[in-house]
Amino acid sequence: MTIQDWLGADNQLGIDIWTKKYKFNGETFGGWLDRISGGNRELRKLIEEKKFLFGGRILSNRGLHKKGLKVTYSNCYVITPPEDSIESIFECASKMARTFSYGGGVGIDISRLAPKGAHVNNTAKVTSGSTSFMDLYSLVTGLIGQNGRRGALMISISCSHPDIEEFIGIKTDLSRVTKANISVRITNEFMEAVKKKADYTLRFVRPESNETIEKKVNAYALFSKLAQTNWDYAEPGCLFWDRISSWNLLSNIESFSYAGTNPCAEEPLPAGGSCLLGSMNLNAFVKADGTFNYPDFRHSVAVAVDGLNEALDEGLLLHPLKEQRDSVSTWRQIGLGIFGLADMLIGMNIRYGSEEAIAVCDKIGREMINAALRESAMLAKEAGTFPNYDKEKVMSSDFFKFNADPETAELVEKFGLRNSQLLTIAPTGSLSTMIGISGGIEPVFANYYERKTESLMGHDKYYKVYTPIVRDYMEKHALADDQDLPGWFVTAQTLNYRERINMQSVWQTHIDAAISSTVNVPEKFTVDDTKSLYIYAWEKGLKGITIFRDKCKRVGILTTDVKKDEPKPRSEEPQGLKRGYILGVNDNVIGKKRKLTTGCGSLHCTAFFDPTTGDLLETYLSKGSTGGCNNFMIGLSRMISLAARGGISIYDIIDQLQSCGSCPSYTVRYAKYQDTSRGSCCPMAVGNALLDMYEDVQRDLKGLPSKDAETLSSEEKQEDTNVVNPCPQCGDELVFEGGCTICKNCGWTKCD
Repeated sequence: MTIQDWLGADNQLGIDIWTKKYKFNGETFGGWLDRISGGNRELRKLIEEKKFLFGGRILSNRGLHKKGLKVTYSNCYVITPPEDSIESIFECASKMARTFSYGGGVGIDISRLAPKGAHVNNTAKVTSGSTSFMDLYSLVTGLIGQNGRRGALMISISCSHPDIEEFIGIKTDLSRVTKANISVRITNEFMEAVKKKADYTLRFVRPESNETIEKKVNAYALFSKLAQTNWDYAEPGCLFWDRISSWNLLSNIESFSYAGTNPCAEEPLPAGGSCLLGSMNLNAFVKADGTFNYPDFRHSVAVAVDGLNEALDEGLLLHPLKEQRDSVSTWRQIGLGIFGLADMLIGMNIRYGSEEAIAVCDKIGREMINAALRESAMLAKEAGTFPNYDKEKVMSSDFFKFNADPETAELVEKFGLRNSQLLTIAPTGSLSTMIGISGGIEPVFANYYERKTESLMGHDKYYKVYTPIVRDYMEKHALADDQDLPGWFVTAQTLNYRERINMQSVWQTHIDAAISSTVNVPEKFTVDDTKSLYIYAWEKGLKGITIFRDKCKRVGILTTDVKKDEPKPRSEEPQGLKRGYILGVNDNVIGKKRKLTTGCGSLHCTAFFDPTTGDLLETYLSKGSTGGCNNFMIGLSRMISLAARGGISIYDIIDQLQSCGSCPSYTVRYAKYQDTSRGSCCPMAVGNALLDMYEDVQRDLKGLPSKDAETLSSEEKQEDTNVVNPCPQCGDELVFEGGCTICKNCGWTKCD
């Protein structure tokens, strides 16, 4: 089997994701399967059949430690929360950096840091507050590269912390805490006060100074601020902490507590905690007659639990920090989840969110947790329970009593459990995009996405790219337009939010960890609607939720609107020069110039274009006087020029430049001055400048007004700087779904 056989020869995006993210050097697809399955033939078969996939860190890193690489198999960690001392605060930053360097995402909670104005015994006299250190942690996240991507960070705080109002509003300044997700830990006490519109006391006690800082607020007013900010900026999210603490297998064990969550909030974890992820593709268990294959699913879940435990044992010594190795050894959390739910329901002719969908998900979820518990019990029979296992307290937990059927309870009573945690639902952004199905528990985001091509004369052409499940159904039933789809096709933008929450609620009853979740809502969704959504989510027993409103200030450039012009088929586009032929260049050219600000200083980019077609012909790069390697820039400009005169499309050239990773000096300068040119390294900035100049030339040839950077109106400059959500790899539209930001064009995701 080849990668083309596995994903389909026409799934170039999926093949590219596998090649760039998961394939190691020149290994074959078969060699990759052998490496990631660790010799488990049943597991290898599940992956071949696309019934199960490990999380991204295992898919890319498993076995590479044997080649001397410092890697981890875990997607996510929770660092021990910083204590209220400068030493602990910076020790936390150091632990974050080390974890990021191994490829892990990080969650930290800052509730133990003193609020602004608390007394300290140094020259500052009073503290700058807990939120002042969020910029430090965000900066560390941006500095440490992870194979072409930045780290992922979650910062949380308790709703009772006196700095909560500042925390809620910190990301309304789009230049602050840009490399972190933020969430509020909300208690039942607070939500009860919200419903009564009663007063609520914010309180922080400093034992070392016997100082108590209190502030009385109206709970509903504070909740309204949270809803307003989330409505406008899609953050902070909400973590319903009492539900997190009470609905799991460990809720009755006094020595256990959660310290925070991972960046996408599906993993509440103890201090130093880590979790290995994997997901079952529900769509792969739909039979030809539209029914669900429960026996196959139960067996496959058992195989997946085995596989995750094998990866846990193999990777135990690979965690970056001792606190992580100790926590994983003690609690042995794994996180088996799902994806392809929306595709499964479509394949069964069931509308997402309907009563029938709720019933089907309830049955599948119950089958899944029981299959996982039984297999963990059988593993405990062979290898022993997790070290802190307490039979009476685990079996008396509300979660276990609600979910375990008699056969499961009998096995756990007899053998115990190998794992303290079994199920979670992660975003699966790259995984679902790679194999062309929906992510996590999310509905189909949209039936189609808008794509744009540019002709040689500068006309923008727009066309529809249908979601695979929609495309396949339309082709099978000879439908010409998505308007003709049957009623069980719904999208995130059209689904009633209560139905969306009902779906998450039924899954959460069977998930002992949590669910990474985004409720996508239309632009017309109001602040009052947002308040109602959060109250309903809390009442329905969710562990966490966030919303993403279309056209909010963080939305970026995604749109599902299609322009009327039809695209030119790719087969009709110019095919370029014959191989090996290089165009000559005379002096009759159009020149453009841009001055870029990079991490090392200024960089001058000059480009020359054909006066008839506007095609790129030559590029010259020269550093300013403040730093950078001029010889490298000369070499890069020569290669760009050679490619352009060899008939390579400027878009292909730019795509290569934008596929580079982030540069530490670029990140530091941006964090300090916010004046760097668009991109995250010099090649990306050059690619963006070339595109800008090329589009200028096309406008010149059409007789349209120029948009040189030097002549942009102040309004246009402001509009440009407000684009906050382009893909850092390809510059295309980003989608926020499943608690994570992903690109449907190149497969980049912040979370995987």
